Amino acid sequence: MISFATLFSSSKGNSIFVSSGKTKVLVDAGMAACHIENALENIGESMGEISAILITHEHQDHIKSAGSLSRRYDIPIFATPKLWETYRGFGNILERNQREYAYGMTIGDFSFDFFKTFHDAVQPIGLVIANAGKKLGICTDTGKVTQRMIDYLKNADGLVFEFNHDPKLLRQSRYSPQLKARISGALGHLSNEDAVEALKKIIGPATKEIVLAHLSEENNRPELAYETAAQRLCDFGINKTIGLHVAPPYHTSKIIRID
Repeated sequence: MISFATLFSSSKGNSIFVSSGKTKVLVDAGMAACHIENALENIGESMGEISAILITHEHQDHIKSAGSLSRRYDIPIFATPKLWETYRGFGNILERNQREYAYGMTIGDFSFDFFKTFHDAVQPIGLVIANAGKKLGICTDTGKVTQRMIDYLKNADGLVFEFNHDPKLLRQSRYSPQLKARISGALGHLSNEDAVEALKKIIGPATKEIVLAHLSEENNRPELAYETAAQRLCDFGINKTIGLHVAPPYHTSKIIRID
């Protein structure tokens, strides 16, 4: 069994709670520590029960309070080797809590796989978290989706997947030409259309729940992302019983259970 909820999901902060019932982890900690603590309390959880903080990359909207939460609760931080080598924003973390990702690693009930994403960060990754035959794939902050990424995420029971922007809204936005190029580039973020094309190849018979995540407040709309996903997946003939959810930007989503 895996249950999960997005605590926050936007360009201002991201964090995902994942639980097996016994083992509980955070993927990213991109809001102030007090906000993450309160978000967990709102779903009946607490930082004191978190076994690890797993970092996807070093941008502030994913990493902001990882160091302070690690110190406050004596929680290990897992990150890539290159991130540990180059990033100094964690502050003074106990050596035993400085952990590197390793293929085949486990934390409590969970086993993990990792795959390269394409973003303007040191060594960005996506994750696949598994327990008791169930699999949750997490893929945000990537400018493209490769076959290798699809292979890792294929037929996951649950997915948290980036639907960052609508191309038309991005073109019309007040952003500078340079920022627009960054967002839409190969090291930027997925558009709604790119995301649903990738999901077409990822979704399998086991896939039951999909959360559309990391929506741009400026260049997307929740209803637009949802309608794009729902309509295109229907056009592809993909099972209409799949649960589609849009991650709220500033508060927790409902807890989703896959078992």
